[in-house]
Amino acid sequence: MLRAGRQAPALSPLLFAGLVLRPAPKPALQAAASFAMAAMLRRHKGVFERLEGVASPVFLIDPIDLPISLLLDAGLPAPRLTVLRDGDPVPAPPAATIRGPLPALIELLEGRTDGDALFFSRTLAVEGDMAAVVALRNAVDGADIDLADDLLRPLGPLGGPARRLAAAAGALYRRAEEDLEILRAALLAPVQRRCDSQDARLADLDETISNAGKRRGGRRA
Repeated sequence: MLRAGRQAPALSPLLFAGLVLRPAPKPALQAAASFAMAAMLRRHKGVFERLEGVASPVFLIDPIDLPISLLLDAGLPAPRLTVLRDGDPVPAPPAATIRGPLPALIELLEGRTDGDALFFSRTLAVEGDMAAVVALRNAVDGADIDLADDLLRPLGPLGGPARRLAAAAGALYRRAEEDLEILRAALLAPVQRRCDSQDARLADLDETISNAGKRRGGRRA
């Protein structure tokens, strides 16, 4: 069941990853989120400092292609990232909710895409305090965030093998994404053909009705 307010996610490898993630123990997910937050605070403390003027720097980040959401409390001195499953109560009311596919959320965090374009195209949906969202976007702009590097750097000597593993996983993800796109096109092809056929019949019917109207008008004249 879709969470209230969620748009339907597109077919992607992340949907299948979500099936694996669903039974994962929540303490393990929370430990990973806390590790990520510690890495971000260590390398990009300025992002959180730029949010100190926001009255309530609490944001619900909702990746629509995963069965979890993340509650970001960006307030210093101790920012927190809390993992929530569907149905979990929200421990603190967020100033805003940012909802969208995980790849688009990561691109926005890393500044690799135009945030306005994502919002206007409705790839990302925002609810709540727009001023807080604008402050968050301005805080991450120019911060040179590289999520993979930020998370792998604290691993020290294990960082090299982890990077190679991450690169292999990224290549596998891209290949799976291409394969799923081929599958999606094949599944939708019969539906598209029926829609095209119906459009053609409707166009013929419109032309027939228009011609009949012209003939009646000519006879009355």
